[in-house]
Amino acid sequence: MTRLSVNVNKIATLRNARGGNNPNVVKIATDCEAFGAQGITVHPRPDERHITYQDVLALKEVVTTEFNIEGYPDKRFMDLVQKVKPEQATLVPDPPDVLTSNAGWDTIKNKSYLAEVISELKSQNIRTSIFIDTNLANIEGAKAVNTDRIELYTEPYADQFFDDKAAAIKPFSDAAARAKDLGLGINAGHDLDLKNLKYLVNTIPYIDEVSIGHALIADALYYGLENTIQMYLQQLS
Repeated sequence: MTRLSVNVNKIATLRNARGGNNPNVVKIATDCEAFGAQGITVHPRPDERHITYQDVLALKEVVTTEFNIEGYPDKRFMDLVQKVKPEQATLVPDPPDVLTSNAGWDTIKNKSYLAEVISELKSQNIRTSIFIDTNLANIEGAKAVNTDRIELYTEPYADQFFDDKAAAIKPFSDAAARAKDLGLGINAGHDLDLKNLKYLVNTIPYIDEVSIGHALIADALYYGLENTIQMYLQQLS
């Protein structure tokens, strides 16, 4: 079964809108675990507009499932990750001012940089994943930089899903098959929801993990957090 990691960034966005600590990011993360989530994901950005660096430190003390920290591997991010030592670090090629992740790594152009960063993280026994598109050259480049996993950037799949789901999934199934052949683990994330998730994992059953935040938190406004997590887990079963 593909594992569900809940991204709690949107909880922090809501909290930060009013200041204070309501909703409590740490409490909701532990509730997500209690409700069945198999991991917690955070993506701290340099301006701390949602998850703060202090949140990451606080979550490390309570998360009992897999803790996944995403972000651009600048010095501050690398220092944080090596201090916290999560189970997984997901490297994302985001410039500081980007609203949300919107592209994968060019693993050919950034080969030496990624190889150096990944080597440093793996020396600390931190599993590495890199955010990536379906370009097969980039998949092969991911193997060359010695990452443990890739995370397929699934926004293009979600955008095309209702027009032609078979066409939408094809580049992703091809990319995942190549990654599997190369011995890479496979994660997926971005714009996955209750409508498109089951088809993704049915077509690519060897996806290790999906990271879902925005859609899951939005659904929880209607269905409640516990029920929503169970609904997502049912899509993955």
